[in-house]
Amino acid sequence: MLTMDREAAALVLVDYQGRLMPAIHGHAEVLAWALRLADIALALEVPVIGTEQNPARLGPNDEQLRSRCATTLAKSHFDACRDGLVDALQALPRRPRQVVVAGCEAHVCLLQTTLGLMRAGFEAWVVEPACGSRAAADKALAMARLARAGAHIVSVEMVAFEWLEHHEHPAFRRVLPWLKSRPDIG
Repeated sequence: MLTMDREAAALVLVDYQGRLMPAIHGHAEVLAWALRLADIALALEVPVIGTEQNPARLGPNDEQLRSRCATTLAKSHFDACRDGLVDALQALPRRPRQVVVAGCEAHVCLLQTTLGLMRAGFEAWVVEPACGSRAAADKALAMARLARAGAHIVSVEMVAFEWLEHHEHPAFRRVLPWLKSRPDIG
């Protein structure tokens, strides 16, 4: 599939954990884009699933982000698919074939989870501005590797406009303010 289809999609937000986020390069902007992405998904009735890596040690996801997730999967593997993510996606009322993914660290858990989703047969769309690593170079390498592996590297606006399809979508006016401005990271 060359475009994203909200009727066939789910959003997975990987490891935006409180103890991890301060170490992420540009963490405030990464989290702001993830929150905006989650809000758009919810406005368009796309299910949102979160993951948390070893939450006993790294703590829970940012509370604002966690509250936007229908479910949050605790995991010990870097690839969330090895800890039940595929089962969680298949348990959704409308089984997705596309997964839009964002998260941290881009070169570890996001990368391995996205590759796991692709191995499981999902089309993967990685939202670059909502992804982060401690080092910008590691994030860049992860995006390049994912693109070579067949994942689509996209922006929040690309996701929103493809999910909306046209300006007459009932949620267009609600989503539009999120598309007209950059996230508030002040």
